[in-house]
Amino acid sequence: MLNAVVTGGSRGLGLGIVRQLTKTGYRVIAIARRESDELAAAMQESREHTGELHFVPFDLGKTDELPNLVRRLRSEFGRLDSLVNNAAIGTSGILAITPDSMIADLFRINVMSPVVLSKYVVRAMMADGGGRRIVNIASVVADKGYSGLAAYSATKSALVGFTRSLAREVGSLGITVNAVAPGFVDTDMTQSMGDVERGQIARRSALRRLPETEDIAAAVEFLLSDRAKNITGTILTVDAGNTV
Repeated sequence: MLNAVVTGGSRGLGLGIVRQLTKTGYRVIAIARRESDELAAAMQESREHTGELHFVPFDLGKTDELPNLVRRLRSEFGRLDSLVNNAAIGTSGILAITPDSMIADLFRINVMSPVVLSKYVVRAMMADGGGRRIVNIASVVADKGYSGLAAYSATKSALVGFTRSLAREVGSLGITVNAVAPGFVDTDMTQSMGDVERGQIARRSALRRLPETEDIAAAVEFLLSDRAKNITGTILTVDAGNTV
């Protein structure tokens, strides 16, 4: 059974990814600060699937402890076959009045944490003979300008650049590195939008709808699978045609 580590796996997109991978036979290790009721329910549901679901509590903001986290995961679960860097925080607001501390938090969780975690997971993959997958969760805001999302967009743009460069670095080891760029999905991070604003976004989309969590999870599962063994350095946009 392949092991897949998913950060931010207790809610939103992360929880959807965790559920999808468990259904398709992975042993999923969900990383989050706290176990949510939804994740607990998913762990109960996982008993009916071919995969397994485990929860490991960890504060991803503590980047200096990430090496110990990776050692713990290898000790408990064995080879780390896949990593999904999903955990992120999102804030909206005009940059001129955004507190510096909030900007620092954004970059620590959205950029520093996945970069450092990937570093130590890649080392583990190398020690175990190389190969397998890394998928980063980016966003359409990395390429499109949105008022009030300057700092958040900067973090996601950094993740896109990281994805493409790391794919070059580790390709010879048989490790693929890709990103999924969701559009506006109905999760906790978009609840601040009203129905009118979400309706406007849907009407601008080529398919006249918003993508769902399951769409993002299916894209991640595809990129982790052998069907995507020759795909690397790619940003897969899932936004119902909003950015076409």
